Amino acid sequence: MSIIFYSLGAAEEVTGSKHIIEVDGNAFLVDCGAFQGARTEADRKNRMQNIAPDRISAAVLTHGHLDHCGLFPLLVRNGYHGDIFTTPASRDIASLIMMDSANIQGRDAEFLRKQANKKGEKFDWTPLFDEKDAIRATSQMLGVSYNRPVFIGDGVKVEFFDAGHILGSAMALFTVKNNGKETKILCSGDLGRKGKPIIRDPSIELPAPDYLVLESTYGNRRHDSTDNAMEKLAGAARRALENKGRIIIPSFAIERTQELVYYFHLLVDAGVIPEIPIYVDSPMATNATTIFQVHPECYGEDIREAFIKHHKNPFGFNGLHFTTSVDESKSLNNHPGPLIIISADGMCEAGRIQHHLINNISDPNTTILTVGYMAENTLGRRIRNREKEVKIHGQWFTRRAEVEEINAFSAHADYFEAVEWLKSIDTSRLKKILLVHGESKPQAAFKTYLANAGFPQVEIVKYGQNYNLSE
Repeated sequence: MSIIFYSLGAAEEVTGSKHIIEVDGNAFLVDCGAFQGARTEADRKNRMQNIAPDRISAAVLTHGHLDHCGLFPLLVRNGYHGDIFTTPASRDIASLIMMDSANIQGRDAEFLRKQANKKGEKFDWTPLFDEKDAIRATSQMLGVSYNRPVFIGDGVKVEFFDAGHILGSAMALFTVKNNGKETKILCSGDLGRKGKPIIRDPSIELPAPDYLVLESTYGNRRHDSTDNAMEKLAGAARRALENKGRIIIPSFAIERTQELVYYFHLLVDAGVIPEIPIYVDSPMATNATTIFQVHPECYGEDIREAFIKHHKNPFGFNGLHFTTSVDESKSLNNHPGPLIIISADGMCEAGRIQHHLINNISDPNTTILTVGYMAENTLGRRIRNREKEVKIHGQWFTRRAEVEEINAFSAHADYFEAVEWLKSIDTSRLKKILLVHGESKPQAAFKTYLANAGFPQVEIVKYGQNYNLSE
């Protein structure tokens, strides 16, 4: 029997996760994510059909973030008719993410077409996919609960274990059986962290894998403590109160927005800060919060108690408002401070956050609070790096706003937490760790750290290179 692993995305880079486990020539796809970064490069990479859809026997989705699910509609458009196995919560979130991506692409195409017409230029850019493709991709997704092994091919089964990353996120354990011998391959997806609010910790009760495909986003960085993050949140809130200013938070609509609302709720509830109007200006985040409410199977014990036993909504309080229409979003420009605006996209590459940045980035009374990973060449990374001038929608803006960074809210395990999790699971059969989903320098540092922690058999996965897992 031949078992080969190779990566067609998120190899020595973050975003665009797309991995293949090939068993005797039958390809099983793990994630089909969109690449995020510089627009021209992202468009080129996302259009690459680097595996024929009819070669894929089945697909698995670890969670609903765009960089893991965002190209499933394109795969379906190009002819994939098979099943996509995922958890029920991830199916709901992925549906939301894929539809939103289709809508954004449609609006971008219309905007660029108008700009080209004004200049008398030829316009030939087309969206990767549309809403119909997103709906078809969702219809091919089969919801499978945690800890329920299911056969996805001849002698190949997959079982999901909670990854503790976002709602519904999963580690996918592949078991390949041949002539009585089993090979277990664990794909971490995005590995989460212990002690996060709302959702459970990453599972440690899982069978011993022979091979581990492990993410390495924070391979050389530690996160701040939650206590420190709460102090920073409170400090930013006090500054906004003193200056009657604004806090602009680029945030991923899934998980991060709900966490931030929860933490602000805790600060107000404890009397640390007075109530400040908070506007969640993201239709997707509003819809995502509804999805949270219908998937209590993913909650940690504290949230389950609040929802089920005490009938409380930990995502809402008096100062919280959800905007839905474009007019409501625009009206925030004239809203007096102090004011907190949480808006997507988390890397500032699309969505309403760009308009809030245009209107506030040059105001010294504004604080831009970054609370998550910013990939290279994104607007969010440039702001996080405190560049003096940034380009948004083709125009240059001078940054006078304060920029604060909080690392504690990251949904990814840092290198220390990843090894702590690794030491908590059964590694008695572990032959090799394959590092994916990380930039080259963090990966090199993580590989050294893993070796020093007792895991010397580590390889940094190269794009398209085959790795034999049947040795």
